[in-house]
Amino acid sequence: MRKSAKVRRKQKNSSIAVIIEEPQWRKQGPALARFLRRAVDAALLAAGARKGVSLTLLLGNDARLKELNRLFRGKNAPTNVLSFPSGDERYLGDVAIAFGVTAQEAMAAGRRLRDHAAHLAVHGTLHLLGFDHMRAREAEAMEDLERLVLAALGIADPYRAREAA
Repeated sequence: MRKSAKVRRKQKNSSIAVIIEEPQWRKQGPALARFLRRAVDAALLAAGARKGVSLTLLLGNDARLKELNRLFRGKNAPTNVLSFPSGDERYLGDVAIAFGVTAQEAMAAGRRLRDHAAHLAVHGTLHLLGFDHMRAREAEAMEDLERLVLAALGIADPYRAREAA
């Protein structure tokens, strides 16, 4: 049986459970979970989420996200982040982030792992709130909100390099 660490912090606006399944996430230190909670809280606030909502953030590995991606999206490949909205007003759902894919993407982009993980946590949280990026207008609105949240956390615009290209 795999050990996992579960940390819960209640705040005025939200309750965010962080489940750490992948030991590589744990090696990043306890400050990472705190930082990801801050990122999620900032996303909830920026998106105008109601007070008292909760969600779960799973920090897993590539195999776990590959399995979830196959089961729920029919794609047999690992991915960086998945969101599972609950449809409930108070419990928003779950966001899962894969360590290997996230670490590789961060390295390729020249970003810190914690900054890229925070971006993915924000992105996943916005999906739980109904934001999407399937259409250009939706993508622009979602990315603008992500930029706003990340800037408040001191994280550079992750879309800047893509737009410059």
